[in-house]
Amino acid sequence: MAHHIEQFIMEMDEFFTQDEKKQLFSLYRKLLQHSSETLQKDDCKKLKRQLIASIQSNQIRRDIFNLNPVIKDMQTAIIIAEEIGMRRTSILGLMLHDSVYYGTCTLEEVKQNYGEDVAGIIKGLIRVHELYTKSPTIESENFRNLLLSFAEDMRVILIMIADRVNVMRQIKDCDNDEARRQVSAEAAYLYAPLAHKLGLYKIKSELEDLSLKYTEKEVYYHIKEKLNATKAARDRYIAAFIAPIQKKLEEAGLKFHIKGRTKSIHSIYQKMKKQKCPFEGVYDLFAIRIILNSPVEKEKLECWQVYSIITDMYQPNPKRLRDWLSVPKSNGYESLHITVMGPEGKWVEVQIRTERMDEIAERGLAAHWRYKGIKSENGLDEWLTSVREALENSDSSGLEAMDQFKLDLYEDEVFVFTPKGDLFKLGKGATVLDFAFHIHSDLGCRCIGAKVNGKNASLRQILHSGDQVEIMASNTQTPKQDWLNFVQTSKARTRIKQALKEMAARQHAFAKETLERKFKNRKIDYDEGVMMRLIKKLGYKVVTDFYQAIANEALDVNEILDKYIEQKKKESDIHEDVPYRSAEAYNMQQPHSDEAAAKEDVLIIDQNLKGIDFKLAKCCNPIYGDDVFGFVSAKGGIKIHRCDCPNASDLRERFGYRIVKARWAGKAHGTQYPITLRVIGHDDIGIVTNITSIISKEEGLALRSISIDSNDGLFSGNLTVMVSDTGRLETLIKKIRTVKGVKQVSRN
Repeated sequence: MAHHIEQFIMEMDEFFTQDEKKQLFSLYRKLLQHSSETLQKDDCKKLKRQLIASIQSNQIRRDIFNLNPVIKDMQTAIIIAEEIGMRRTSILGLMLHDSVYYGTCTLEEVKQNYGEDVAGIIKGLIRVHELYTKSPTIESENFRNLLLSFAEDMRVILIMIADRVNVMRQIKDCDNDEARRQVSAEAAYLYAPLAHKLGLYKIKSELEDLSLKYTEKEVYYHIKEKLNATKAARDRYIAAFIAPIQKKLEEAGLKFHIKGRTKSIHSIYQKMKKQKCPFEGVYDLFAIRIILNSPVEKEKLECWQVYSIITDMYQPNPKRLRDWLSVPKSNGYESLHITVMGPEGKWVEVQIRTERMDEIAERGLAAHWRYKGIKSENGLDEWLTSVREALENSDSSGLEAMDQFKLDLYEDEVFVFTPKGDLFKLGKGATVLDFAFHIHSDLGCRCIGAKVNGKNASLRQILHSGDQVEIMASNTQTPKQDWLNFVQTSKARTRIKQALKEMAARQHAFAKETLERKFKNRKIDYDEGVMMRLIKKLGYKVVTDFYQAIANEALDVNEILDKYIEQKKKESDIHEDVPYRSAEAYNMQQPHSDEAAAKEDVLIIDQNLKGIDFKLAKCCNPIYGDDVFGFVSAKGGIKIHRCDCPNASDLRERFGYRIVKARWAGKAHGTQYPITLRVIGHDDIGIVTNITSIISKEEGLALRSISIDSNDGLFSGNLTVMVSDTGRLETLIKKIRTVKGVKQVSRN
């Protein structure tokens, strides 16, 4: 197959420098070593033909670092074949994706020539590339998640990681320092965490170390020099530490091998920053790993046996014991970690595990990817765990088992961009309006639509991952009731309800103020009781509905005033006509027949009532004869309220299911109830004496307390009297009204 590459170079002589020609031969041979058995008969010939066509079209260009795209892709292909273990599909997908991206061949042609799987890889690479160029805010967990969901096939992510490793290796002598810094920063915050999640620890460490080398050169070389300078001493120390352990383990008849692991330069630097100490202050520069060759049934026993031998020799730090033998990590990681005080008073971490455990931990792809506190998302966690299990049970080597896996992640979430490239996460089915409220409540309330990917969209339009959304707002817009029918997020729903409630409260306050102003203009005294009865007569169950009708102009304020005057006149005429009756003769309602009572579930209030705990409400102090209802309290008892109680409308509106119809028993039975009357009038000589005189003369009445406030010739006072029923109360109120100077008497 070597003649293919010679022919390729001859035809593309101008595209390659002399060094690149030499590289191409070497790379081609190396790639064939790792992939020839997986490539099909005509793959090389077809690939060569396609690359020549792409280069001749002048579409494929060198990148910002002047790297030759063909050489770069071949180098990456060797990394994915040699270091990650990927096969034909990934190699061809990588080598052909530029040709498809720049339009020198189509996905359909790729599908016909190389199969659907290769086309799928290319599609994923192009989608991710487009997403990447869309967002400047790549430095976020959300972007990593979106990247994973966009790629669909996990091999796309692996190719991207390998490509970044390759670029980082090639740019050490590059002149464009700014571009190198940007690429290095992305390697640290985007690609290294992805490599970690996929268990590619060697690659992850290399990305972090190279990133540090290019962004903080002095720090990198300072630590590197320190490591080199202390290497001999470190090796001697490890040998001295291991020797007695090795001897004891051999005496115990255990089969094992021991290896040491030095921390990466990046990890050491992170420790120095975290602990605010110099290089010398980082004590755990290395860990010792003891790997046992144990049968499965003896694994735990032998691991704890090693633990016992080591802690007999060296003092352990109990705070640093990590037991993942008894309860393995959720991703399957099993190991026993201890930190002991070695010679010269140095702490040494020792990891004890078996060959089986080590294989799981070292193999990558979901191996303890949350180790060292990397936080996980549930979807990714479950998916990676299933990958690990498939790999463990698979006879095939490398990543051939990966072909069946797709990234069906985050299916309940969508990721949406702002015009500036900021990224937000919303629930699936979220609309333009949900997004507006997600950004800010005020923006949601004023939202009139949006531009989604540059096109006008309504409030109701459902958003999809990758959409770029520009919210449009107007200061004249207000929240609408029907918004609640299509928003998906609880935040939007809560804010809309709150805004509607506030709007209604403002409208009600304005309507009430308008009504009261009309009363004042027409010099009519406002009586709350009369108004409440009128509102009920007009068919409104709650006061807020009445005020809403005024706000909506469904009711005319002047008509309400006319009806109020009519209602008040009617009520005063009735009062004039009713003769005074004694408490014994008083009957609030016509006695209900047994048949009528059976039809309606009514609580009959009687002092002799047994088995039901009822009390008279303090807010309105009902007395015998008042129209009343029962309210079942949270503790189970029943409170009796007047129907015109100030709290009645609120109780009915909010707790309608706890309202019980109620009426008094046939007669008053001589029980007295405390009632407070409010009296307002001109401050006349002897007015208090006259009022108390009336009360003392009334039979069956007792004055409990009196308080009078006098100010600028006016007085207002509260009288508390004991009274048996509404008949006696009405009589008393009428008599007090006749006292000279009294202008108003009302029941509190």
